[in-house]
Amino acid sequence: MGRSLLWFRRDLRLADLPALDAAAAGGEVVPVFVVDPLFTSRSGEPRRAFLAAALEALDHALGGALVVRHGDPHEVIPALAAEVEATAVHVSRDYGPYGRRRDAAVAEQLAAAGRRLIGTGSPYAVDPGTVTKADGTPYAVFTPFSRAWVATGWAAPSPGPTTVDWVGRPDVRSDRIPAAPRTDVALPPADEVAVHAHWQEFVADGLDRYDTARNFPGVPGTSRLSPALRWGIVHPRQLLADLGPTRAHDTFRSELGWREFYADVLLRASDSARVNLQQKMDAMPVDTDAQAHDRFAAWCAGQTGYPIVDAGMRQLLATGWMHNRVRMIVASFLVKDLHLPWQWGARHFMVHLVDGDLASNSHGWQWAAGTGTDAAPYFRVFNPTAQSERFDPDGDYLRRWLPELDGLDGKAIHQPGLFRPDAYPPPIVDHAAERDEALRRYKSVTGATR
Repeated sequence: MGRSLLWFRRDLRLADLPALDAAAAGGEVVPVFVVDPLFTSRSGEPRRAFLAAALEALDHALGGALVVRHGDPHEVIPALAAEVEATAVHVSRDYGPYGRRRDAAVAEQLAAAGRRLIGTGSPYAVDPGTVTKADGTPYAVFTPFSRAWVATGWAAPSPGPTTVDWVGRPDVRSDRIPAAPRTDVALPPADEVAVHAHWQEFVADGLDRYDTARNFPGVPGTSRLSPALRWGIVHPRQLLADLGPTRAHDTFRSELGWREFYADVLLRASDSARVNLQQKMDAMPVDTDAQAHDRFAAWCAGQTGYPIVDAGMRQLLATGWMHNRVRMIVASFLVKDLHLPWQWGARHFMVHLVDGDLASNSHGWQWAAGTGTDAAPYFRVFNPTAQSERFDPDGDYLRRWLPELDGLDGKAIHQPGLFRPDAYPPPIVDHAAERDEALRRYKSVTGATR
């Protein structure tokens, strides 16, 4: 029996972890997490704080054995493997652009020393690149992808090995788990046991009405598990295993499918994280002058004068999370009312979101901007006031995040400028006029008419 490293990345759990099963079958296992300076430099305080909490929880589950090293993984991992005389390094496969480059560099360094990088499993129920049309080409539209994804199927979750021969701290030198940065953001649970308890509560009390409740940000209608999914504290297989053949469960299954679809798209078009998937939309005029930056600052701060937009942006700053319906509203407002580049909004989200998943974030923004796959039609411009009245009719969500509007009733709160102009900033743009301008710009590029 030999010794191997288990290199944790986006899989901070012990149950249903195929890479752990593979490592444990080969003998002693050194558990390690590498604090990559690239991640640290690109992440805001909420995500770094959540990661610190997740690592503390994982270390506790390992009985204090987690080895932490700081530095460039393609240098740290081969050096650690040599230090502990590991013959292999086990990982969950990473399909992101940076992750694939990083792993290729690590594998090359290990191979030069006679060691192997072994990938088993991934953060997805179905590995990106697996679901294709009959002719082997990828799907460009979600609905047929989703049908094929469900038909492909996935393995049932496994409990993991009953015993693992861990070799870590204190026998292996370890850096400290990074201290959580000071933040006022109220973070969700970051340990495996609490996450599963939260999921079971949602299964009991919320899942069966998910198809209707999920669109209303003022009620607890969603699972709020996106941070745990992003970090692999729970695997989608574990959630899918609890779903039945009901409409509400189908809707939840479909939302997990969107996550896998976007990962598939990013695998096939790695530059779509930052550039338009539909290249014809490169000609779309966007505003980037000084006034545009002022409007962007107002959007970031939740000071646009549109309550549903401002509530969402303030929720993001306060919690590191935003309700999905509101994400669509604020994104539409940025690109179609303010005419700003979707990349500005995507970067802001990645800094502040605890669940900042590159594929889902970038392609969700491209959907809103009409530049990506399954893009919203050019004429779909969300009316923020109408969206607010429809999905937060009593104003509960608005009052939670806009306390200055607390005294307004359910109807008045959606248009506070008509009732309390002294308590809330006026709209920074006129939606009707900017909608017409957005359509004019789209028509100039696509030639489409409605």
